[in-house]
Amino acid sequence: MLKFPEAIDNERQLEELLSRPSAELINLFKTLEGDIIFLGIAGKIGPSIARMAKRACEEAGVTKRIIGVSRFSNEQEKKQIESFGIETIRGDLLEPDFIKILPEVKNVIFLAGMKFRAEGNLSLTWAMNTHVPAQVAEHYKSSTIVAFSTGCVYPLVKIESGGSLESESPVAIGEYAQSCVGRERMFEYGSTKYGTPVVLIRLNYSVEMRYGVLVDIASKIKKEEPVDLSMGYFNVIWQGDMNAMVLFSLSYCCSPAKIFNITGSEILSVRQVAIEFGKLLGKTPIFNGEEAPTALLSNAGLAHELLGAPKVSTGQLIRWIAIWMKNGNRLLNKQTHFEVRDGKY
Repeated sequence: MLKFPEAIDNERQLEELLSRPSAELINLFKTLEGDIIFLGIAGKIGPSIARMAKRACEEAGVTKRIIGVSRFSNEQEKKQIESFGIETIRGDLLEPDFIKILPEVKNVIFLAGMKFRAEGNLSLTWAMNTHVPAQVAEHYKSSTIVAFSTGCVYPLVKIESGGSLESESPVAIGEYAQSCVGRERMFEYGSTKYGTPVVLIRLNYSVEMRYGVLVDIASKIKKEEPVDLSMGYFNVIWQGDMNAMVLFSLSYCCSPAKIFNITGSEILSVRQVAIEFGKLLGKTPIFNGEEAPTALLSNAGLAHELLGAPKVSTGQLIRWIAIWMKNGNRLLNKQTHFEVRDGKY
């Protein structure tokens, strides 16, 4: 049983919690065959999920190569990843010749993609989100692939609907979401053509102390800036829970590809979350606009049933983030743009 602290005091403690494997995951790794390669390991999610895989191996008493691939524009991040016992390979996934020389590995976790500034460079967005997956699906046709996608492939739905289900067809709003449907289609094509076992992860939204929708809202409250209510409802999941669920999904890869919505179990109100942060931060929220009757929402019931329910509640996340901000700890200062309703990120 994982035990969580009342507060997260620093980044070292945060990163330990984000990468702490559950007993269920450790048991899975006792029987999971093959090494694991993480394509696009640098960034917000890659280091913690790869470290969780490494720790699960160690605690399961098994030996696997855990490999991380990235351009590694930040040398310090590369060194930190290596300090976890993870091998690194530096290179650009946009270069087909580089993909061709990547080692044959049984299990592939695909994290690469482009969202932020997508509207400013749409051709690169499509190249990263559709062309690269096609190349990866071809190179790793004999592997098992778990590929990150996004809940943004779904349309806005009524709040009372409970959120979009995996069985519903994408209705992507904007070119970013359309390119992500393209990403899914490329992995689905490879899965169908070669029989490659694949899982597609439709995620929205992962959150930790330095980044995420909850941090966006709390930052507005702390700075006494208006909180936009136009996207009045949302889902979130603690990144540590998401990491575990994604790794656990390796055991559900199949052909044709399987889809999992990964998010929390609650539909959250921006207004109510802002009010709660206001109480904890000693601020009175300022609101802008009104809630629309629709929002970008996912129903993750299937993932919770098969991959495990989230272990960290939204209330715990809100308390942790409020304390983190009151203590002046570092933020990544990268907005999620969850308020966007027209798909233009």
